[in-house]
Amino acid sequence: MPISENARAVLERRYLIRDEQGQPTETVEELFHRVADAIAAADTRFDPQADTAATAAAFYQLMTSLDFLPNSPTLMNAGRPLGQLSACFVLPVADSMEDIFDAIKNAALIHKSGGGTGFSFSRLRAKGSTVNSTGGVASGPISFMKVFNAATEAVKQGGTRRGANMGILRVDHPDIMEFITCKNDTKEITNFNISVGITEAFMEAASQNKPYDLVNPATGKVTGQLNAKEVFDAIVSSAWQTGEPGIIFLDRLNRDNPCPGQGEIESTNPCGEQPLLPYEACNLGSINLVNHLKKTAGGYALDREKLEQTIRTAVHFLDNVIEVNQYPLPEIDQVTKLTRKIGLGVMGFADMLLYLGIPYNSDEGVAIAREVMELVQTIGHQASQDLAAVRGAFPLFAESIYKDGKPLRNATVTTIAPTGTLSIIAGVSSGVEPLREMESTSMRPWRSGHTSRPWRRLAWPLVLIRTGGRPGTVRFSSSTIHRMSSRRKVGSPKPQNTSSRYLGRSRSSRSRRASSRVGSWSSHRSSA
Repeated sequence: MPISENARAVLERRYLIRDEQGQPTETVEELFHRVADAIAAADTRFDPQADTAATAAAFYQLMTSLDFLPNSPTLMNAGRPLGQLSACFVLPVADSMEDIFDAIKNAALIHKSGGGTGFSFSRLRAKGSTVNSTGGVASGPISFMKVFNAATEAVKQGGTRRGANMGILRVDHPDIMEFITCKNDTKEITNFNISVGITEAFMEAASQNKPYDLVNPATGKVTGQLNAKEVFDAIVSSAWQTGEPGIIFLDRLNRDNPCPGQGEIESTNPCGEQPLLPYEACNLGSINLVNHLKKTAGGYALDREKLEQTIRTAVHFLDNVIEVNQYPLPEIDQVTKLTRKIGLGVMGFADMLLYLGIPYNSDEGVAIAREVMELVQTIGHQASQDLAAVRGAFPLFAESIYKDGKPLRNATVTTIAPTGTLSIIAGVSSGVEPLREMESTSMRPWRSGHTSRPWRRLAWPLVLIRTGGRPGTVRFSSSTIHRMSSRRKVGSPKPQNTSSRYLGRSRSSRSRRASSRVGSWSSHRSSA
Protein backbone atom coordinates (compact mmCIF):
# COMPACT_ATOMS: atom_id res chain seq x y z
CA MET A 1 0.00 0.00 0.00
CA PRO A 2 1.58 3.35 -1.09
CA ILE A 3 1.52 5.30 2.17
CA SER A 4 4.24 7.16 4.03
CA GLU A 5 5.65 6.13 7.38
CA ASN A 6 3.90 9.13 8.89
CA ALA A 7 0.54 8.05 7.42
CA ARG A 8 1.01 4.51 8.66
CA ALA A 9 1.84 5.83 12.13
CA VAL A 10 -1.36 7.91 12.17
CA LEU A 11 -3.45 4.93 11.10
CA GLU A 12 -1.85 2.68 13.69
CA ARG A 13 -2.24 5.24 16.46
CA ARG A 14 -5.82 6.36 15.81
CA TYR A 15 -7.68 3.95 13.56
CA LEU A 16 -6.73 0.32 14.18
CA ILE A 17 -8.77 -1.99 16.42
CA ARG A 18 -7.02 -2.58 19.72
CA ASP A 19 -7.35 -5.16 22.47
CA GLU A 20 -7.89 -4.47 26.15
CA GLN A 21 -4.16 -3.92 26.60
CA GLY A 22 -4.18 -1.28 23.88
CA GLN A 23 -2.32 -3.42 21.35
CA PRO A 24 -3.44 -3.36 17.68
CA THR A 25 -5.30 -6.49 16.58
CA GLU A 26 -5.37 -5.62 12.88
CA THR A 27 -2.94 -4.32 10.31
CA VAL A 28 -3.44 -1.22 8.17
CA GLU A 29 -4.36 -3.45 5.22
CA GLU A 30 -6.86 -5.35 7.37
CA LEU A 31 -8.41 -2.03 8.42
CA PHE A 32 -9.22 -1.23 4.80
CA HIS A 33 -10.55 -4.75 4.23
CA ARG A 34 -12.79 -4.31 7.27
CA VAL A 35 -14.16 -1.03 5.96
CA ALA A 36 -14.58 -2.24 2.37
CA ASP A 37 -16.41 -5.42 3.41
CA ALA A 38 -18.75 -3.57 5.79
CA ILE A 39 -19.71 -0.89 3.26
CA ALA A 40 -20.09 -3.31 0.33
CA ALA A 41 -22.53 -5.44 2.37
CA ALA A 42 -25.20 -2.74 1.87
CA ASP A 43 -25.62 -3.84 -1.77
CA THR A 44 -27.58 -6.92 -0.67
CA ARG A 45 -30.35 -4.71 0.71
CA PHE A 46 -31.25 -3.84 -2.88
CA ASP A 47 -30.16 -7.02 -4.65
CA PRO A 48 -29.91 -10.27 -2.66
CA GLN A 49 -27.74 -11.68 -5.46
CA ALA A 50 -25.32 -8.74 -5.46
CA ASP A 51 -21.65 -9.62 -5.86
CA THR A 52 -20.50 -7.98 -2.65
CA ALA A 53 -17.05 -9.54 -2.95
CA ALA A 54 -16.44 -7.66 -6.20
CA THR A 55 -17.81 -4.44 -4.71
CA ALA A 56 -15.62 -4.85 -1.61
CA ALA A 57 -12.59 -5.40 -3.83
CA ALA A 58 -13.38 -2.20 -5.76
CA PHE A 59 -13.82 -0.23 -2.53
CA TYR A 60 -10.58 -1.68 -1.11
CA GLN A 61 -8.68 -0.70 -4.23
CA LEU A 62 -10.22 2.79 -4.15
CA MET A 63 -9.00 3.39 -0.59
CA THR A 64 -5.64 1.59 -0.58
CA SER A 65 -4.60 3.35 -3.78
CA LEU A 66 -5.40 6.56 -1.89
CA ASP A 67 -7.58 7.70 -4.80
CA PHE A 68 -10.42 8.30 -2.30
CA LEU A 69 -10.82 8.18 1.47
CA PRO A 70 -14.01 8.38 3.55
CA ASN A 71 -14.27 10.53 6.67
CA SER A 72 -12.51 9.33 9.81
CA PRO A 73 -15.52 7.82 11.65
CA THR A 74 -16.06 5.46 8.71
CA LEU A 75 -12.44 4.29 8.84
CA MET A 76 -12.60 3.96 12.63
CA ASN A 77 -15.97 2.33 13.09
CA ALA A 78 -17.07 0.42 9.96
CA GLY A 79 -17.39 -3.30 10.68
CA ARG A 80 -17.20 -2.71 14.42
CA PRO A 81 -19.94 -2.84 17.10
CA LEU A 82 -20.17 0.96 17.43
CA GLY A 83 -20.86 1.30 13.72
CA GLN A 84 -21.30 5.11 13.68
CA LEU A 85 -19.84 6.27 10.37
CA SER A 86 -20.80 9.95 9.94
CA ALA A 87 -18.64 12.99 10.67
CA CYS A 88 -21.23 15.78 10.55
CA PHE A 89 -24.29 16.39 12.73
CA VAL A 90 -26.53 19.32 13.62
CA LEU A 91 -28.64 19.32 16.77
CA PRO A 92 -31.43 21.74 17.72
CA VAL A 93 -31.17 23.90 20.85
CA ALA A 94 -34.60 25.05 21.97
CA ASP A 95 -35.29 27.68 24.63
CA SER A 96 -35.91 25.57 27.72
CA MET A 97 -33.65 24.07 30.34
CA GLU A 98 -34.85 20.58 29.45
CA ASP A 99 -34.15 21.01 25.75
CA ILE A 100 -30.77 22.60 26.33
CA PHE A 101 -29.52 19.72 28.45
CA ASP A 102 -31.04 17.15 26.10
CA ALA A 103 -28.90 18.74 23.39
CA ILE A 104 -25.81 18.50 25.61
CA LYS A 105 -26.52 14.81 26.27
CA ASN A 106 -27.11 14.08 22.59
CA ALA A 107 -23.93 15.92 21.62
CA ALA A 108 -21.96 13.81 24.11
CA LEU A 109 -23.30 10.63 22.49
CA ILE A 110 -22.27 11.89 19.05
CA HIS A 111 -18.80 12.93 20.23
CA LYS A 112 -18.34 9.53 21.87
CA SER A 113 -19.07 7.89 18.51
CA GLY A 114 -16.54 10.04 16.65
CA GLY A 115 -18.78 12.75 15.13
CA GLY A 116 -18.80 16.53 15.38
CA THR A 117 -21.83 18.71 16.13
CA GLY A 118 -23.19 22.05 15.03
CA PHE A 119 -25.68 24.19 16.94
CA SER A 120 -27.60 27.38 16.46
CA PHE A 121 -28.06 29.18 19.78
CA SER A 122 -30.26 31.80 18.15
CA ARG A 123 -33.47 30.52 19.73
CA LEU A 124 -32.22 31.07 23.28
CA ARG A 125 -33.54 34.19 24.95
CA ALA A 126 -31.16 37.06 25.57
CA LYS A 127 -29.15 37.58 28.73
CA GLY A 128 -31.26 39.32 31.36
CA SER A 129 -34.61 38.24 29.90
CA THR A 130 -37.32 37.22 32.35
CA VAL A 131 -37.85 33.49 32.97
CA ASN A 132 -41.58 33.22 33.64
CA SER A 133 -41.46 29.78 35.28
CA THR A 134 -39.05 30.87 38.02
CA GLY A 135 -39.30 34.64 38.08
CA GLY A 136 -35.54 34.79 37.52
CA VAL A 137 -33.54 36.08 34.57
CA ALA A 138 -31.95 34.20 31.69
CA SER A 139 -28.18 33.89 31.53
CA GLY A 140 -28.08 34.06 27.72
CA PRO A 141 -26.68 31.83 24.96
CA ILE A 142 -22.99 32.45 25.65
CA SER A 143 -23.30 31.09 29.19
CA PHE A 144 -24.83 27.89 27.86
CA MET A 145 -22.16 27.60 25.17
CA LYS A 146 -19.68 27.36 28.04
CA VAL A 147 -21.69 24.44 29.48
CA PHE A 148 -21.63 22.69 26.08
CA ASN A 149 -17.89 23.36 25.92
CA ALA A 150 -17.28 21.83 29.34
CA ALA A 151 -19.27 18.72 28.43
CA THR A 152 -17.27 18.35 25.22
CA GLU A 153 -14.03 18.62 27.15
CA ALA A 154 -15.11 15.68 29.30
CA VAL A 155 -15.85 13.33 26.41
CA LYS A 156 -13.00 11.76 24.44
CA GLN A 157 -14.35 11.28 20.92
CA GLY A 158 -14.56 7.60 20.05
CA GLY A 159 -11.53 7.00 22.26
CA THR A 160 -9.41 8.86 19.71
CA ARG A 161 -10.02 12.61 19.68
CA ARG A 162 -11.76 15.49 21.43
CA GLY A 163 -15.17 16.59 20.34
CA ALA A 164 -15.66 19.49 17.95
CA ASN A 165 -18.56 21.94 17.77
CA MET A 166 -19.87 24.80 15.69
CA GLY A 167 -21.79 27.53 17.49
CA ILE A 168 -23.87 29.99 15.44
CA LEU A 169 -25.79 33.06 16.57
CA ARG A 170 -27.91 35.22 14.30
CA VAL A 171 -26.64 38.74 13.79
CA ASP A 172 -30.01 40.12 14.94
CA HIS A 173 -29.88 38.35 18.33
CA PRO A 174 -29.72 40.87 21.20
CA ASP A 175 -26.54 39.22 22.57
CA ILE A 176 -24.64 39.39 19.30
CA MET A 177 -21.88 41.74 20.53
CA GLU A 178 -21.06 39.45 23.46
CA PHE A 179 -21.00 36.51 21.04
CA ILE A 180 -18.61 38.25 18.63
CA THR A 181 -16.01 38.71 21.36
CA CYS A 182 -16.67 35.57 23.42
CA LYS A 183 -13.48 33.89 22.16
CA ASN A 184 -11.19 36.91 22.38
CA ASP A 185 -9.94 35.20 25.51
CA THR A 186 -8.40 32.23 23.73
CA LYS A 187 -8.72 30.07 26.83
CA GLU A 188 -12.53 30.25 26.67
CA ILE A 189 -14.92 28.03 24.69
CA THR A 190 -11.98 26.13 23.20
CA ASN A 191 -14.01 23.25 21.78
CA PHE A 192 -16.08 25.50 19.51
CA ASN A 193 -15.67 27.19 16.20
CA ILE A 194 -18.13 30.09 16.11
CA SER A 195 -19.81 31.95 13.28
CA VAL A 196 -22.19 34.89 13.08
CA GLY A 197 -25.34 34.09 11.10
CA ILE A 198 -25.46 36.96 8.58
CA THR A 199 -28.62 38.02 6.72
CA GLU A 200 -29.03 39.91 3.45
CA ALA A 201 -30.83 42.69 5.34
CA PHE A 202 -27.86 43.11 7.66
CA MET A 203 -25.36 43.27 4.78
CA GLU A 204 -27.47 45.87 3.03
CA ALA A 205 -27.57 47.97 6.20
CA ALA A 206 -23.81 47.55 6.69
CA SER A 207 -23.06 48.70 3.14
CA GLN A 208 -25.12 51.84 3.78
CA ASN A 209 -23.84 52.46 7.32
CA LYS A 210 -27.38 52.17 8.70
CA PRO A 211 -28.86 50.71 11.89
CA TYR A 212 -30.64 47.36 11.91
CA ASP A 213 -33.08 45.73 14.32
CA LEU A 214 -32.29 43.33 17.17
CA VAL A 215 -35.08 40.81 17.68
CA ASN A 216 -36.18 38.91 20.78
CA PRO A 217 -36.16 35.25 19.63
CA ALA A 218 -38.91 34.32 22.10
CA THR A 219 -41.43 36.97 21.00
CA GLY A 220 -40.24 38.12 17.58
CA LYS A 221 -40.41 41.72 18.79
CA VAL A 222 -37.74 44.33 18.14
CA THR A 223 -35.76 45.06 21.30
CA GLY A 224 -33.24 47.58 20.00
CA GLN A 225 -30.93 48.57 17.18
CA LEU A 226 -27.23 48.53 16.35
CA ASN A 227 -25.24 50.19 13.61
CA ALA A 228 -24.64 47.42 11.06
CA LYS A 229 -21.28 48.73 9.87
CA GLU A 230 -19.98 48.95 13.43
CA VAL A 231 -21.08 45.38 14.09
CA PHE A 232 -19.43 44.18 10.90
CA ASP A 233 -16.24 46.02 11.84
CA ALA A 234 -16.34 44.32 15.24
CA ILE A 235 -16.59 40.92 13.53
CA VAL A 236 -13.61 41.73 11.33
CA SER A 237 -11.55 43.07 14.23
CA SER A 238 -12.21 40.06 16.45
CA ALA A 239 -11.57 37.61 13.61
CA TRP A 240 -8.28 39.34 12.87
CA GLN A 241 -7.18 39.08 16.49
CA THR A 242 -8.14 35.47 17.16
CA GLY A 243 -9.53 33.85 14.00
CA GLU A 244 -13.05 33.95 15.48
CA PRO A 245 -15.85 34.47 14.63
CA GLY A 246 -16.46 33.43 11.06
CA ILE A 247 -19.58 34.42 9.19
CA ILE A 248 -22.17 32.27 7.51
CA PHE A 249 -24.78 33.55 5.09
CA LEU A 250 -28.10 32.16 6.32
CA ASP A 251 -30.21 33.47 3.45
CA ARG A 252 -27.83 31.91 0.93
CA LEU A 253 -27.90 28.56 2.75
CA ASN A 254 -31.67 28.47 2.68
CA ARG A 255 -31.86 29.63 -0.92
CA ASP A 256 -29.94 26.45 -1.74
CA ASN A 257 -31.81 24.25 0.78
CA PRO A 258 -32.86 21.18 -1.25
CA CYS A 259 -35.81 20.42 1.03
CA PRO A 260 -37.19 23.77 2.27
CA GLY A 261 -40.41 22.14 3.44
CA GLN A 262 -38.45 20.40 6.19
CA GLY A 263 -37.59 23.71 7.82
CA GLU A 264 -34.87 26.31 7.88
CA ILE A 265 -31.17 25.51 7.90
CA GLU A 266 -29.69 27.28 10.92
CA SER A 267 -26.32 25.61 11.44
CA THR A 268 -23.48 23.62 9.93
CA ASN A 269 -21.04 20.96 11.02
CA PRO A 270 -17.97 22.05 13.07
CA CYS A 271 -15.81 23.09 10.13
CA GLY A 272 -18.59 24.97 8.37
CA GLU A 273 -18.65 23.13 5.05
CA GLN A 274 -21.88 21.14 5.51
CA PRO A 275 -25.18 22.94 6.27
CA LEU A 276 -27.68 20.55 7.83
CA LEU A 277 -31.21 20.55 9.21
CA PRO A 278 -31.76 19.78 12.91
CA TYR A 279 -31.06 16.09 13.64
CA GLU A 280 -29.50 15.64 10.22
CA ALA A 281 -26.17 13.90 9.59
CA CYS A 282 -23.90 13.66 6.55
CA ASN A 283 -21.03 11.35 5.70
CA LEU A 284 -18.13 12.76 3.74
CA GLY A 285 -15.38 11.48 1.49
CA SER A 286 -12.58 13.11 -0.48
CA ILE A 287 -10.89 12.38 -3.81
CA ASN A 288 -7.11 12.72 -3.97
CA LEU A 289 -6.59 14.97 -6.99
CA VAL A 290 -2.84 14.29 -7.21
CA ASN A 291 -3.66 10.67 -8.01
CA HIS A 292 -5.84 11.82 -10.90
CA LEU A 293 -3.07 13.37 -12.95
CA LYS A 294 -1.46 11.66 -15.89
CA LYS A 295 1.99 12.31 -17.26
CA THR A 296 2.11 13.49 -20.85
CA ALA A 297 4.88 14.56 -23.20
CA GLY A 298 4.26 18.16 -22.15
CA GLY A 299 4.05 17.53 -18.39
CA TYR A 300 1.07 16.61 -16.25
CA ALA A 301 -2.64 16.80 -17.13
CA LEU A 302 -5.93 15.96 -15.44
CA ASP A 303 -6.94 12.34 -16.06
CA ARG A 304 -10.65 12.97 -16.58
CA GLU A 305 -11.48 9.35 -17.38
CA LYS A 306 -9.97 8.06 -14.13
CA LEU A 307 -11.53 10.90 -12.12
CA GLU A 308 -14.97 10.11 -13.55
CA GLN A 309 -14.67 6.46 -12.55
CA THR A 310 -13.50 7.39 -9.05
CA ILE A 311 -16.45 9.78 -8.63
CA ARG A 312 -18.95 7.05 -9.56
CA THR A 313 -17.43 4.49 -7.22
CA ALA A 314 -17.17 7.05 -4.39
CA VAL A 315 -20.86 8.02 -4.69
CA HIS A 316 -21.77 4.32 -4.53
CA PHE A 317 -19.56 3.97 -1.43
CA LEU A 318 -21.03 7.00 0.35
CA ASP A 319 -24.63 5.99 -0.36
CA ASN A 320 -23.89 2.54 1.06
CA VAL A 321 -22.53 4.18 4.22
CA ILE A 322 -26.01 5.59 4.92
CA GLU A 323 -27.44 2.05 4.79
CA VAL A 324 -25.04 0.39 7.22
CA ASN A 325 -24.58 3.40 9.52
CA GLN A 326 -25.66 2.95 13.13
CA TYR A 327 -26.78 6.44 14.12
CA PRO A 328 -26.45 7.51 17.76
CA LEU A 329 -30.07 8.74 18.02
CA PRO A 330 -33.31 7.46 16.42
CA GLU A 331 -34.23 11.02 15.41
CA ILE A 332 -30.97 11.30 13.45
CA ASP A 333 -31.57 7.96 11.73
CA GLN A 334 -35.03 9.08 10.62
CA VAL A 335 -34.19 12.61 9.46
CA THR A 336 -30.94 11.62 7.72
CA LYS A 337 -32.60 8.90 5.66
CA LEU A 338 -35.28 11.33 4.45
CA THR A 339 -32.66 13.29 2.48
CA ARG A 340 -29.71 10.86 2.28
CA LYS A 341 -27.14 13.66 1.98
CA ILE A 342 -23.59 12.77 1.06
CA GLY A 343 -20.57 15.05 0.72
CA LEU A 344 -18.03 14.11 -1.95
CA GLY A 345 -15.10 16.51 -2.07
CA VAL A 346 -11.44 16.75 -2.99
CA MET A 347 -8.03 17.05 -1.38
CA GLY A 348 -4.57 17.79 -2.73
CA PHE A 349 -5.75 20.70 -4.87
CA ALA A 350 -2.72 22.88 -4.12
CA ASP A 351 -0.35 19.97 -4.74
CA MET A 352 -2.09 19.27 -8.05
CA LEU A 353 -1.48 22.86 -9.12
CA LEU A 354 2.22 22.47 -8.35
CA TYR A 355 2.40 19.43 -10.63
CA LEU A 356 0.56 21.36 -13.32
CA GLY A 357 2.80 24.41 -12.87
CA ILE A 358 -0.21 26.65 -12.22
CA PRO A 359 -0.13 29.42 -9.55
CA TYR A 360 -2.82 29.01 -6.91
CA ASN A 361 -3.81 32.70 -7.03
CA SER A 362 -4.23 32.95 -10.79
CA ASP A 363 -6.94 32.84 -13.41
CA GLU A 364 -5.54 29.48 -14.51
CA GLY A 365 -5.88 28.19 -10.94
CA VAL A 366 -9.52 29.28 -10.85
CA ALA A 367 -10.10 27.67 -14.25
CA ILE A 368 -8.74 24.29 -13.15
CA ALA A 369 -10.83 24.52 -9.96
CA ARG A 370 -13.89 25.08 -12.12
CA GLU A 371 -13.01 22.19 -14.43
CA VAL A 372 -12.45 19.75 -11.57
CA MET A 373 -15.55 20.64 -9.61
CA GLU A 374 -17.80 20.78 -12.66
CA LEU A 375 -16.77 17.19 -13.30
CA VAL A 376 -17.29 16.14 -9.66
CA GLN A 377 -20.67 17.89 -9.58
CA THR A 378 -21.90 16.60 -12.94
CA ILE A 379 -20.70 13.01 -12.68
CA GLY A 380 -21.58 12.87 -8.99
CA HIS A 381 -25.19 13.75 -9.72
CA GLN A 382 -25.29 11.31 -12.64
CA ALA A 383 -24.06 8.57 -10.30
CA SER A 384 -26.74 9.52 -7.77
CA GLN A 385 -29.37 9.38 -10.52
CA ASP A 386 -28.13 5.93 -11.56
CA LEU A 387 -28.45 4.72 -7.96
CA ALA A 388 -31.96 6.20 -7.75
CA ALA A 389 -33.01 4.19 -10.80
CA VAL A 390 -32.17 0.98 -8.90
CA ARG A 391 -32.65 1.90 -5.25
CA GLY A 392 -35.20 4.70 -5.44
CA ALA A 393 -34.95 8.45 -4.92
CA PHE A 394 -34.43 9.95 -1.47
CA PRO A 395 -37.83 9.91 0.32
CA LEU A 396 -38.35 13.69 0.22
CA PHE A 397 -37.52 13.96 -3.49
CA ALA A 398 -41.15 14.82 -4.43
CA GLU A 399 -41.01 17.76 -1.98
CA SER A 400 -37.53 18.91 -2.96
CA ILE A 401 -36.27 21.56 -5.36
CA TYR A 402 -35.34 18.69 -7.71
CA LYS A 403 -38.87 17.29 -8.03
CA ASP A 404 -39.30 18.25 -11.69
CA GLY A 405 -36.06 16.58 -12.77
CA LYS A 406 -34.61 13.10 -12.91
CA PRO A 407 -34.83 11.29 -9.55
CA LEU A 408 -31.79 11.59 -7.29
CA ARG A 409 -30.70 9.17 -4.62
CA ASN A 410 -29.10 11.94 -2.52
CA ALA A 411 -30.35 15.46 -1.75
CA THR A 412 -26.76 16.74 -1.74
CA VAL A 413 -23.75 15.14 -3.39
CA THR A 414 -20.72 17.46 -3.03
CA THR A 415 -18.96 19.09 -0.10
CA ILE A 416 -15.40 20.39 0.27
CA ALA A 417 -14.08 19.20 3.63
CA PRO A 418 -10.82 20.34 5.31
CA THR A 419 -9.46 16.72 5.27
CA GLY A 420 -7.20 17.34 8.25
CA THR A 421 -6.17 13.76 9.06
CA LEU A 422 -7.19 12.28 5.71
CA SER A 423 -4.67 14.46 3.90
CA ILE A 424 -1.94 13.09 6.19
CA ILE A 425 -2.92 9.55 5.23
CA ALA A 426 -3.03 10.46 1.53
CA GLY A 427 0.17 12.51 1.79
CA VAL A 428 -1.25 15.58 0.05
CA SER A 429 -2.29 19.15 0.86
CA SER A 430 -5.49 19.69 2.82
CA GLY A 431 -8.74 20.06 0.90
CA VAL A 432 -8.57 23.03 -1.46
CA GLU A 433 -6.35 25.13 0.79
CA PRO A 434 -3.12 26.75 -0.46
CA LEU A 435 0.26 25.75 0.89
CA ARG A 436 1.51 28.40 3.29
CA GLU A 437 4.90 29.36 4.67
CA MET A 438 6.73 26.66 2.77
CA GLU A 439 10.46 26.44 3.01
CA SER A 440 12.51 25.62 -0.07
CA THR A 441 15.98 24.18 0.18
CA SER A 442 18.17 23.55 -2.86
CA MET A 443 21.81 23.73 -3.87
CA ARG A 444 21.92 26.94 -5.92
CA PRO A 445 24.58 29.59 -6.58
CA TRP A 446 24.04 32.25 -3.92
CA ARG A 447 25.12 34.97 -6.34
CA SER A 448 26.95 35.02 -9.63
CA GLY A 449 30.58 34.10 -9.05
CA HIS A 450 29.96 32.65 -5.58
CA THR A 451 30.24 29.03 -4.58
CA SER A 452 27.13 26.88 -4.45
CA ARG A 453 25.67 26.49 -1.02
CA PRO A 454 22.27 25.54 0.40
CA TRP A 455 19.77 28.27 -0.47
CA ARG A 456 16.84 28.55 1.86
CA ARG A 457 13.93 30.93 2.16
CA LEU A 458 10.39 31.05 3.31
CA ALA A 459 8.70 30.62 -0.02
CA TRP A 460 5.01 31.48 0.40
CA PRO A 461 4.90 32.97 -3.12
CA LEU A 462 6.68 30.00 -4.67
CA VAL A 463 4.25 29.73 -7.54
CA LEU A 464 4.55 33.45 -8.25
CA ILE A 465 8.32 33.15 -8.50
CA ARG A 466 7.80 30.18 -10.79
CA THR A 467 5.78 32.25 -13.24
CA GLY A 468 7.81 35.38 -13.56
CA GLY A 469 9.01 36.99 -10.35
CA ARG A 470 12.62 35.83 -10.74
CA PRO A 471 12.67 32.96 -13.26
CA GLY A 472 14.72 29.97 -12.22
CA THR A 473 15.30 31.04 -8.63
CA VAL A 474 13.33 28.05 -7.38
CA ARG A 475 12.72 24.85 -9.28
CA PHE A 476 10.09 22.54 -7.88
CA SER A 477 11.83 19.53 -9.36
CA SER A 478 15.13 20.22 -7.60
CA SER A 479 13.82 21.66 -4.36
CA THR A 480 12.85 19.95 -1.19
CA ILE A 481 9.66 21.61 -0.04
CA HIS A 482 8.76 21.29 3.59
CA ARG A 483 5.27 22.17 4.70
CA MET A 484 5.56 24.32 7.75
CA SER A 485 2.95 25.88 10.03
CA SER A 486 -0.21 26.69 8.10
CA ARG A 487 -1.91 28.33 11.02
CA ARG A 488 -1.78 32.06 10.28
CA LYS A 489 0.05 34.17 12.81
CA VAL A 490 -2.31 36.66 14.41
CA GLY A 491 -2.20 39.97 12.58
CA SER A 492 -0.20 38.65 9.61
CA PRO A 493 -1.42 39.00 6.02
CA LYS A 494 -4.08 36.45 5.21
CA PRO A 495 -3.77 34.73 1.81
CA GLN A 496 -6.90 34.63 -0.32
CA ASN A 497 -8.49 31.36 -1.31
CA THR A 498 -9.39 32.39 -4.84
CA SER A 499 -10.95 29.07 -5.73
CA SER A 500 -13.35 28.68 -2.80
CA ARG A 501 -16.26 30.26 -4.62
CA TYR A 502 -16.01 27.56 -7.29
CA LEU A 503 -15.47 24.64 -4.98
CA GLY A 504 -18.87 23.79 -3.55
CA ARG A 505 -21.81 25.89 -2.43
CA SER A 506 -21.70 24.56 1.11
CA ARG A 507 -18.66 26.47 2.36
CA SER A 508 -18.93 29.06 5.07
CA SER A 509 -16.96 32.27 4.62
CA ARG A 510 -14.04 31.04 6.71
CA SER A 511 -12.85 27.47 6.63
CA ARG A 512 -10.95 26.15 9.60
CA ARG A 513 -7.32 25.53 8.77
CA ALA A 514 -5.37 22.42 9.62
CA SER A 515 -2.32 23.03 11.73
CA SER A 516 0.87 21.32 10.65
CA ARG A 517 4.43 20.53 11.51
CA VAL A 518 7.49 20.16 9.27
CA GLY A 519 7.02 17.25 6.90
CA SER A 520 3.41 16.46 7.81
CA TRP A 521 -0.06 17.77 8.47
CA SER A 522 -1.98 17.32 11.71
CA SER A 523 -5.63 18.17 12.10
CA HIS A 524 -7.05 20.94 14.28
CA ARG A 525 -10.43 19.75 15.52
CA SER A 526 -11.37 18.56 12.05
CA SER A 527 -14.47 16.48 11.71
CA ALA A 528 -13.39 14.89 8.47
